[in-house]
Amino acid sequence: MFRKELYPSIDPYEQGVMERDSGHKVYWEQVGNPKGQPVVFLHGGPGAGCSPSHRRFFDPDHYRILLLDQRGCGRSGPTGSLENNTTQALIGDLEALREQLGIESWIVFGGSWGSTLALAYAETHPDRTDSLVLRGVFLGSDAEIHWFMHHMGAFFPQEYDHFRQHLSEGDQGDLLSGFYDLLCSDDPAIHGPAAEVWAKFEAQCSTLLPNRDVVKELDNKDAALTLARLEAHYFVNRMFLDEGQLLRDAGKLAGIPGVIVQGRYDVICPPQAAYKLSLAWPESELIMVPDAGHSATEPGIAAALVASMEQLKTLV
Repeated sequence: MFRKELYPSIDPYEQGVMERDSGHKVYWEQVGNPKGQPVVFLHGGPGAGCSPSHRRFFDPDHYRILLLDQRGCGRSGPTGSLENNTTQALIGDLEALREQLGIESWIVFGGSWGSTLALAYAETHPDRTDSLVLRGVFLGSDAEIHWFMHHMGAFFPQEYDHFRQHLSEGDQGDLLSGFYDLLCSDDPAIHGPAAEVWAKFEAQCSTLLPNRDVVKELDNKDAALTLARLEAHYFVNRMFLDEGQLLRDAGKLAGIPGVIVQGRYDVICPPQAAYKLSLAWPESELIMVPDAGHSATEPGIAAALVASMEQLKTLV
């Protein structure tokens, strides 16, 4: 799936599970150089979880790489749990992990929803954030959520019709509420098909050209359920952020350098958000990849992310 720009596959040198509130058990792992420059990877979704390929954006000889599966997804449990699953709780998990591992501060690296969480974390804890690397920026605004639910079909009409028609005609006027009700059902016969339809639609819209591998990644009932249920949960709750909060508080990023990597033809997270953020955060560098959509698997995006991490080695 990934081109050769990425580093070779690598296994963790340490793994663990943090016991958190509301019964949450948060999986984490470390790879690379135990004495290296710390960087924490924040996956997308919410609910997508980490995969071994995510370790490969970083030079393992230089970086101490932290990855975690956010609440309710991946190797964290309970699977699909919505209880106390909020942006603020995830920020608390990051701080708990940083303190547990004795890390003073770190680079925060996140894509899509991971960019939202990275920004929210950095604006809450700027003294713990050495730098930010963001991909496919999502600011969590009402307009962006509405775009995802109702307007991506302008570019993917057949896929959108399949997505929309999973709901009854009476529910199609409010797709988010309709899907949320199905995804929160206790009955696998109800939440399972809804999750598969949601996850497949998102995967189909995530690349500039059709990519079966990206779609196949979510051809797993558990992965589809955690992604769809948690995304709908966060969307319904407006990402647990005030409207416009991340741009409003961008001044808190003063003095923090960073890179924004954005696909020019990103349909899931249109480039306008990345551009607005770059204007509000003067220390950032905006890299607009001319031949890419949303996914980190896009060759140009993957190459730009690796190059950004090479550039940030000079922070030490």
